[in-house]
Amino acid sequence: MAARSKARKRALQILFEADQRGAKPHEVLADWARLATTDERQPPVSEFSRRLVEGYAERAERIDELLAQYTVGWPLDRMPVVDRNILRLSAYELIWEDETPDAVVLDEAVQLAREFSTEESPGFVNGLLGRLKDLKPTLRR
Repeated sequence: MAARSKARKRALQILFEADQRGAKPHEVLADWARLATTDERQPPVSEFSRRLVEGYAERAERIDELLAQYTVGWPLDRMPVVDRNILRLSAYELIWEDETPDAVVLDEAVQLAREFSTEESPGFVNGLLGRLKDLKPTLRR
């Protein structure tokens, strides 16, 4: 598995844990980084994972607003937790990380949904992120 794919998976795990615990992503990120220094079984948190988590955390309100606005019939709190966090992570990367091609972001998000969520999730994730990709020039603020 490519380094960036592993980093996205790690960032997803951190956002998922933060969501489940009701904690701030920065706190969980710090916990994971600290654990990596004290337990050799725990791999370090990569710079890219850190950038994704911090990027989402800085824009969490705006990203959740966009997801709620463009998700038809699925309020954020009713969405599967994994899907919600794949979308959060991927929306951040799609809209604010210019070095990653849009097609890569969508493909990686769909792969995460296939690996960690329901049969319907890859199509749902792809559809919503595709909509955000089309609107990308108007969404940054």
